[in-house]
This record gives sequence, C-alpha cells and structure tokens, in this order.
Amino acid sequence: MERKEYRDLAVGDEGKLARLKAEVSASPLYNNDLAPTGPEERTWTTYNMIALWVGISIVITTYTLASGLIAAGMTWWQGLLTVSLGNLIVLVPVLLNSHAGTKYGVPFPVFVRSSFGTSGANFAAMARALVACGWFGIQTWIGGLALSALLGAVWSGWEVVPYNQFVAFGVFWVVQLLIILRGIEGVKVFESFAAPLLIVGGLALLVWGFVAAGGVGAVFSQSSALQEGNLPFWVLFWPGLAANVGYWITLSLNISDFTRFSKSQRSQVVGQAIGLPLTMTAFSFIGIAVTAATIAVYGEAIWDPVELVVRLTGDLPVLLIVAMIVIVIAQISTNMAANVVSPSNDFSNLAPKYISFRTGGIITALIGVFSFPWLLFENVGAYIFTWLVGYGSLLGAIGAVMIVDYWIVRQRQLDLGDLYRTDGRYTYSSGWNWRALVAVFAGVIPVVPGFLNAATTPGGIVENPTFIDSLYTYGLFFTFGVAAVVYLALSLLVGSREKSPEPAAER
Repeated sequence: MERKEYRDLAVGDEGKLARLKAEVSASPLYNNDLAPTGPEERTWTTYNMIALWVGISIVITTYTLASGLIAAGMTWWQGLLTVSLGNLIVLVPVLLNSHAGTKYGVPFPVFVRSSFGTSGANFAAMARALVACGWFGIQTWIGGLALSALLGAVWSGWEVVPYNQFVAFGVFWVVQLLIILRGIEGVKVFESFAAPLLIVGGLALLVWGFVAAGGVGAVFSQSSALQEGNLPFWVLFWPGLAANVGYWITLSLNISDFTRFSKSQRSQVVGQAIGLPLTMTAFSFIGIAVTAATIAVYGEAIWDPVELVVRLTGDLPVLLIVAMIVIVIAQISTNMAANVVSPSNDFSNLAPKYISFRTGGIITALIGVFSFPWLLFENVGAYIFTWLVGYGSLLGAIGAVMIVDYWIVRQRQLDLGDLYRTDGRYTYSSGWNWRALVAVFAGVIPVVPGFLNAATTPGGIVENPTFIDSLYTYGLFFTFGVAAVVYLALSLLVGSREKSPEPAAER
C-alpha cells in the first residue's frame, strides 16, 4: 500500500480518514479506542463541555480545597482568591492541549507520541495514569463514606456491620465499574445528567448556610474562626497556588481525551472557559460559606459536607437519602471523567492490541483500591501541600514539553498517520525522544529534595524553608518553566526530531 502523509487531515474528510485507518489498522500502536474520531463521533457540544467541568468540579475535594488553605492561616477571601487564580492559570494549558484533540481527533496517549516518541509516550501516559488511579481511590473512598451514611439512614442495623465503611467503599467501587464498562458515551450521558442536579444541590447548601447563620454578614464574621494556623499569607500563597494549579494539571495533559469528540474548536474553548474557573470558584465559595455557617449554627467548624448533611437531615430520613444520592452522584461524575477516561486510554496505549478502553478502566479501578486512599485523604494539609503539589510538579514538566512541542516546534502540524506507525517521524531513537526526557528530569530533579522534606513534615508546610525547599514551594511553576526552556533549547540547538524515514513505495 502506498504510504501517504496526513499532516492536516480535515475533520470532515471521511474518505481520507477511512484510508488512514486502513493503512495503520495492523500497527501495534493502533486499536479502535485509540483511533482518530470521525465526524459521526464529534457529538460533544458547548453544553457538554460545560457539563463535563461542572460534573468534575462539584465534588467534596473541591468543597474542602479553600477550607484547607484557611485552616492553615489564610482569610476566607485570600483562600478563595488563591483557588480562583489557580484555576484561571491552569485553564491556559488546558486550552492549549485541547487544540490537538479537536483538530486531529486523537486521545492523550496518541497525541503525546509526537513529543515523547511512540515508546516514550508510555512514560508520560503512565505518569498521568498512576496519579489518576490514586485520585480514583480517593474519590471512591469519599463516595463510600457518603454511601455508608445513606445506608445508615435507611437501615438502623448498618452501624453494627463490621467494617461498614469499607463495605460501602466496595459497593461504590462496583457501581463505578459497571459505568466504566459502558465506555466513553456513558460518561458523556452521565455528566450531562449530573450537572444541573449538582448545581441545584450546591445552591441549596449555600442558601441553608446564609439563612441558618443569620445572613451573609453573620456567615463571614465567623470565617476567622476557621483559621487554625497562623502562617503568613505569602508563606501559604505560592504552595497553595501551585496546589490549585496542580489540582487540574492532570486534566490539562489528557484533555484531548474529551476534546477529540468536540464539534468544533469554538465549542470546546467556550465550554471550558465557562465551565472550569467559574465552577471551581463558585463551589469553593460554597465550601467556605457553609463551613463558616456551621460555626454559628453548631458552635464548631464542620469541614466534611457528608457529616454536615447527616446532622442537617438526621430527623428527616427522606431528605438525607436525597442529599446523599446527590453526593454519591457528585463523586461518580468526577471519578468517571477525571480519573477513569485518561488511565483507561493510557493503559490501552501500553498494548493496544490486547488492552481496550474498558480493560484499561478495570485496571484503573483495581490499582485505585491498592493505593490506600483512606490514608491519602487522612490529613488535609498533607493532601494539599504534598499530594497536590508533588504530582503537579511532575505533570507540569510533562505538560510543558507537550505545549512547546506542539505550539512552537511543530506549529500545530502533526502527521496523523505517523502517530500510529512504528517507523514514522515520531519514532525518534528506538521510540524515545531523549530531548523530552532530559527536559522533564531537568525540571523535576531539583524539587525532589524539597518534596521529601515536605512529605516528612506534619501538614506538609516547611516553616523555615532552605533554597532547595523554596524550589519545591513553587513546585509546578518551577518545573513547567525549566522543562519548557530546556526542551525548546534542545529542539532548536540539536534539532526537533530524528530524520524522518523516506516514504516507502509499498508497505
């Protein structure tokens, strides 16, 4: 078969896309789940992209994100400002990496082959996948707690069931596994259904806080009582900002897993620009306001919304059931989109002929159990300043390489066919682009000592940081900047890629 280049394949060119798939279908780098999407699969509208981010963002970890900053010493408005700014910043790499998904119809592990190589892509994909597995475990554990409260409301004997929280965790895990087996279309339908329900639930909680506490002014007059620590703002701001950027740096890498289904660049840009920063800021505000209101109502700060809902509805079992169902839906909607789609594709990329999207999802769910999520989420300070900042530093460096390679080195031009060939231009040296690896390690290695120090410090904050600790304090910003500069320099000085093979007459 004659070898052709597919440098700028139009989305609507069904004939050309069909020929490409026929050419590369036998490649070990290809399967139907990793194949570029055709026009009939481009069904995600602006609403679907907004719903995606609403469904992902309205979750218990978002609710507690700003509260954790306030507990460390920030005021309520400083915590909210940090969350808002962090999400505006992360929107930039999200949109930059979204472009290739919509233009070429490829998922993240295929897109990243262009910058890391056909084999090196597995390094980037596994770094993303293992983080997602950890997140899957955390969100499943929190969802299990909500399910446990729900079961306790409908059955008085639930409290005496041995290890009842772990039983609920297992049940919640199985429910999600059933959704995984429905594939990506099931995720789209679930997110679109969940979004309006989650918005109503969040607003209902906010209205209760303002009414029960005696008004908006009364709520925020109590907010100072949330400050358990007294660290200065600037000591908290940079790691807090890095943590908030790191919160969604995961999605900025694999966002093409979703935008490959978008109808147009405009629909994905508008949908995400509305959905991400507004939802994260609004729901963090709800978390702050409602937690402050609990001080006025109960005389203590109740950080956990599951515990709060149990208190609010203890004498109203029907209302408790409804509230817990909403919380369960929130956890599932986040897990399906943020922590299942990407690793499912990433694991599939390890062996496309043997691992499908659904099989990858099962692997994700199993690893999530063995990540011991109940320990990861045990300490909110360590969760923010160690877990979020730590993995954000690594993924930030990977994201920098992807963005520089696609937008500057390649000027948004990829050969779609070579992304699936073992002897194409993205094979580099035995499948690895050493420039990308050097750039990532140049960014990450300097922050490792600071990470280890923070990981062994209670709460994750080093009060008198050394210079090395300070590098980790800036976390993702440092690794992103260093990796971007090193990769661009190597690409310009040494060459952006290995010499492309000559087109063969027959393949």
